[in-house]
Order: sequence, then structure tokens, then C-alpha cells
Amino acid sequence: MSAELNYPNPRPITWRDYYELTKPKVVYLLVFTAVVGMFLANDVTQSWLPPINALIFGTIGIAFASGAAAVVNHVVDAKIDTLMARTQQRPVAQGRVSSGKAIIFSATLAVIAMVLLWFLVNPLTAVLTLGGLVGYAFVYTMFLKRATPQNIVIGGLSGAIPPLLGWTSVTGSADPHAWLLVLIIFTWTPPHFWALSIHRIEDYAKAEIPMLPVTHGEDFTKTSIVLYTILLILSTLLPYLTQMSGIIYLIGAVGLGLWFLYYTIILKYREKEGVAMKTFGVSIGYLTLLFAVLLIDHYVDPFI
Repeated sequence: MSAELNYPNPRPITWRDYYELTKPKVVYLLVFTAVVGMFLANDVTQSWLPPINALIFGTIGIAFASGAAAVVNHVVDAKIDTLMARTQQRPVAQGRVSSGKAIIFSATLAVIAMVLLWFLVNPLTAVLTLGGLVGYAFVYTMFLKRATPQNIVIGGLSGAIPPLLGWTSVTGSADPHAWLLVLIIFTWTPPHFWALSIHRIEDYAKAEIPMLPVTHGEDFTKTSIVLYTILLILSTLLPYLTQMSGIIYLIGAVGLGLWFLYYTIILKYREKEGVAMKTFGVSIGYLTLLFAVLLIDHYVDPFI
């Protein structure tokens, strides 16, 4: 792969290149939602904290599997990465890490993840994690991303399952409340990624990737972002309506939802430089804070 890309005089490889291959910023957020899922699941087991094997080995296994999927993404997208300003410095695209070495690294992470999850957590979590890995690394990256402007909508499920994985690592079962967490991230993914796509529309057009702004235009995409954000806000009410969470979560979810919605409306109706990227950043903060509020609500009784 690196020879085909013909990148001139790449610098010597370091451990940081392999670390970058795992997309650590993305993995951190995924793992955080998984850990929150573990703590929320302890209501089912009627314990104060998740079991230590789930908390340690489950977290490591989910992180390693997420990293393995990210490495495959680097390998498959190496050629188009060289065409996009956001990605042209990636290790495989630059030739610092060969595709062969990257695949071996990905396989190693995946095997370690499956062994940890199967033998030290539970088989259900291992199977679901493998499904998420295959969904992102192969179904989304190798097919959906290049096949349809609905790529991020359909493929978003694989990135939405970490809280379910955290939940199953504690309970060994995929309970309905865990799927509510999946629904929230699944609904959050399109407006989150479409904001970035608007900012990088020229890159995606150059690489011939059919992201929604490229195929349907920026205005249509902005409208879709607003509508999906409204749908997201409605989905975040479900944990409260099903008595999974309490008033602290409800207040936080509504407030955070209005914050996110405000920026999507600004993006839609006020043409300003940098608003798309600002909205993208707000979406990350939104999801992080939403899951933090879920966790706070789980442990704090507002009437004490």
C-alpha cells in the first residue's frame, strides 16, 4: 500500500504512529460511553459498582477492538486519505506504516480483545464487540462509505454499540435500557458527522466519497442536521420516560439538547466561517456531557 502511494522519504516509524492508527480521540469517547453503560447496568446486578473483571478487562477489550477497527479504516482509506487535508498526514497514507504492518497490528489488537472479552468477561460481549468491529471496519469502511450518502446513517449502528457492550459485560444480557443508549448515539451520529462533512466538503468531493453535502448540497444537509438533532432530543427523553433515569438527567438532557440544537440552527440560517466545525465540536461535548449526566443522575438522589 505505501509503495503504491509513493510518499517521498517518510520519517522513521515510532510508537506514536501505531497509537495514531487507533484513532485515540474517537476511541476515548466510545470507551467512556461503554464505561457509563457498565455503571448504569449495576442496577440489574444490584451492586454499587460494576464487577472488577468487567470494569478492567471489559474496558480494555472494547478499547482494543475499537482501535483494531480504526486501524483497518486507515489501511482501506489510505489512498483517499492522501487526497484530503484532514487525513493526508495519517501514518499509512504517508507511508510511515506499511499496510501489512498495520493489518498485523489490527489483527493483534482484535485477537487480544476477543480473548479478554470471551474468557474474562462473557461470550455475549465478545460476540457483540466482534460484530461492531466488522460493521465499522468492513461493512461501513469498505462498502457503505463509498456506496451511498446514507453511509453514516446505516453504518452508525456499529459506532453506537459501546454502551451496550459495557452493559452486557456486567449483566451478560442485552437489556432494553441498554438499547436506549444505543439509540441515542445512533441518532447523534448523523448530525455529528454531517457537520464535519460540510466543513470538509471539498475534500470529500475530491476523493469522490458520496457524503450527504456532496450528493445533496449543503443546504439540504443543514436541514437534515437540524431535523436529526430534534429527533435526538426526543430520543434522549426516553431514559426518563422509562424510569431508567431521574430528574437530574431530564434537566441535563433537555439543556444539552437545546445547546446542540442552537448551534445546528446557527449552522442552518447564519452563513459564517467555522460554524460547521464549531457545531462538530459542540456535538462531541454534547455526547460526553450527556453520558456524564446519566452517570451523575444514577448515583445522586436530588431529594437527599
